[in-house]
Amino acid sequence: MVNVTYDASGSLNWYDPSTGQTVVYQQGDIAWVLCGTALVMIMTPGVGYFYSGLLRRKNALNMIYLSMMTLAMVSFQWFFWGFSLAFSDTGSAFIGNLDYFGLKGVLEKPSIGSPRIPSIAFCVYQLMFAAITPMLALGAFAERSKLGPLLVFVFVWSTIVYDPIACWTWNSNGWAFKMGGLDFAGGTPVHISSGTAALAISIYLGKRRGYGTERLAYKPHNTTYVILGTVFLWFGWFGFNGGSALSANLRAIQACIVTNLAASVGGLTWMLWDWRLERKWSAVGFCSGAVAGLVAITPGSGFVGSPAAVCFGVMAGTVCNFATQLKFVFGYDDCLDIFASHGIGGMVGNILTAFFAQSSVAEFDGMTAIPGGWLDRHWVQLGYQLADSTSGFAYSFVMTTIILWIMHFIPGMRLRCSEEAEILGIDDAEMGEFAYDYVGIEAEIGPGGQPEYAEDHGPNATSGGREPRHSMTQVRPAASSDGSVVEKERSAV
Repeated sequence: MVNVTYDASGSLNWYDPSTGQTVVYQQGDIAWVLCGTALVMIMTPGVGYFYSGLLRRKNALNMIYLSMMTLAMVSFQWFFWGFSLAFSDTGSAFIGNLDYFGLKGVLEKPSIGSPRIPSIAFCVYQLMFAAITPMLALGAFAERSKLGPLLVFVFVWSTIVYDPIACWTWNSNGWAFKMGGLDFAGGTPVHISSGTAALAISIYLGKRRGYGTERLAYKPHNTTYVILGTVFLWFGWFGFNGGSALSANLRAIQACIVTNLAASVGGLTWMLWDWRLERKWSAVGFCSGAVAGLVAITPGSGFVGSPAAVCFGVMAGTVCNFATQLKFVFGYDDCLDIFASHGIGGMVGNILTAFFAQSSVAEFDGMTAIPGGWLDRHWVQLGYQLADSTSGFAYSFVMTTIILWIMHFIPGMRLRCSEEAEILGIDDAEMGEFAYDYVGIEAEIGPGGQPEYAEDHGPNATSGGREPRHSMTQVRPAASSDGSVVEKERSAV
């Protein structure tokens, strides 16, 4: 029987037989954490829609599918051993440390994250962080990867990469936590780890077919999806950052305020940088900047004041915008700019947290005490943040690369798809389903079913739409000699 009771006020009480004390859980705090769980959950399909809108039409559905697949796979992994690896009481995220294997003993006891909520509430909340992180990285597989092996990749990557980084960052026994690193909601475990993994994936997979030619000079096939995904992400980020207070208190409210402000300023900044080049007001540019602002404010959202959030937004919108050019400098094909937005954005957020963190803001919850950052003359905090960031970068990059190459030599686990599948589109080749009723692919294979070549550059393509030569056959009526209407011909429109 569960060792809990309810007092006269309706609060949940747990009696600790080892100390003889009673722990009181406020139901409002539990409710806020559960709301945060739901908010963060919607972010995972939000990433799927965001990525889907940026790609070509023939690759639109698989990104949405991957978001749901990742949520399901990580939910099982988190139950199986993920939560135990990340948040065991011993703070060691390696196989063998399975205190909570199969969620054994995870129920009514106080959580390692906060004594204000039971362990089971903290577990389901952290599950949603564990689910969205590999999905952020999976965008690097876009347009050139098999889908089946990704099931295995998600399980293994979550176990070997995400869980250890989450452990050293958030577990009270983790080395970065003990050192004094400040990461309120996932600058290193979520964004640096996923962004760096995307870089490793892009390097491993190589360039897409036609890279560097006009064929890949396309625009997002569905800007509405990009905006919809941004809405889901922005909406969910209130639970992502605000929920990380693990209590319905003033610190949670402050986290929500700076989250919204950084996203707004980041979106405006990126949009203005893009406007200087093309004199166009880009919705995609605004959405990209908003996401960059959300990424950057994540580690500092529970530590910084509102004025600092403006700086976070400006820096994220600027640095991440220019970081999108790194792929041209170093020659890797990160088609969704995941490393620029999440890897670089997470580093920007971690470093800015060292400058703007304030002990007074952390104390908004009535219990957290930190020495603060440079505003509080705690100069060494920058060293702590750099150590955490570089460790997360190096560990994620190396371990992701190792996972990819081990899978490369396992029969049936190689991730790069065939050239034929890339031409046809992953939706058709791997799923046999489409995001839309009709998928135009004549830009790559031609109406006769045979590839069309333009000298040495592969299939013809023009800039603009994702399927610039998109066409379909339509019956056109024609008048007969007696004035009646007959079906005369079928022509492409």
